[in-house]
Amino acid sequence: MSLFDWFANRQKADPIGKHRQEREIADGLWAKCEACGVLTYTKDLRANQMVCLECNHHTRVYSDERIRQLIDPNTWIALDEGLYATDPLKFRDRKPYSDRLRETQDKLKLLDAVQTGIGQLEALPMALGVMDFRFMGGSMGSVVGEKLTRLIERATRERLPVMIVCASGGARMQEGMLSLMQMAKISGALERHRDARLLYIPILTHPTTGGVTASFAMLGDIILAEPKATIGFAGRRVVEQTLREKLPDDFQTAEYLLEHGFVDAIVPRTQLKKTLAQLIRLHQPSTSLTHLSVHLTDVRSLSMTMPEA
Repeated sequence: MSLFDWFANRQKADPIGKHRQEREIADGLWAKCEACGVLTYTKDLRANQMVCLECNHHTRVYSDERIRQLIDPNTWIALDEGLYATDPLKFRDRKPYSDRLRETQDKLKLLDAVQTGIGQLEALPMALGVMDFRFMGGSMGSVVGEKLTRLIERATRERLPVMIVCASGGARMQEGMLSLMQMAKISGALERHRDARLLYIPILTHPTTGGVTASFAMLGDIILAEPKATIGFAGRRVVEQTLREKLPDDFQTAEYLLEHGFVDAIVPRTQLKKTLAQLIRLHQPSTSLTHLSVHLTDVRSLSMTMPEA
């Protein structure tokens, strides 16, 4: 009997594979890198803060994961969790804005595109806001503006440093002028925070664009960014058509902005918590600006020596 005949007989005896045992791989057990395509055990990837072990690509993470990465266990106190947006303009595109909000809230179990709270980072108290790109592209509506403003004002009263993890497509068009007003409101709160001689550090992640970039994302005392993050105001095509010239391939990347002085340092995610803790400690009143400048130079040197994704 030939090998082909043997396989044919096996197929006739068990046509639907009833007695064959196939190994099943559970969903979410492995993750494929978007940059290099390498498969990584998800548990190992999470242990490395969702940074590819092969090529150092920073996989996008969302608010719950960010809080877990930055805040010490059992120290997070969420603020203003009950705030939710209304639809005063009765805006409608392909569907009413109110329906779009409700569907997104039900899907993500979030009321809007930012989580705010007080917690400890390496035992250092701080105020943290984390934007979530899953919620309508992390767009900045009235709730995002109100929650961030309240967070900053509380931090000012309690003399806490403020960190905001930025990830947004910009202002929320469905709220019109109400959304644009949040830029000035948050900026005003940050100016009062600065007048109190308190620290504010924005962390720019992929992507940070539009009205968020034009307001609080660029108002930090020290501006940090993740490697390869897209950071800009208008889209690349809009800028090219306006200037009528070809832009560099790395335009609006964190590396381009670092080279041109728009951000102070690029910090890999695996070193972000340690770096923030050092900056908070160095910002204590007894710390001289010279020491802070020396540390920032070290952070820049670190970011320039990291391998590219």
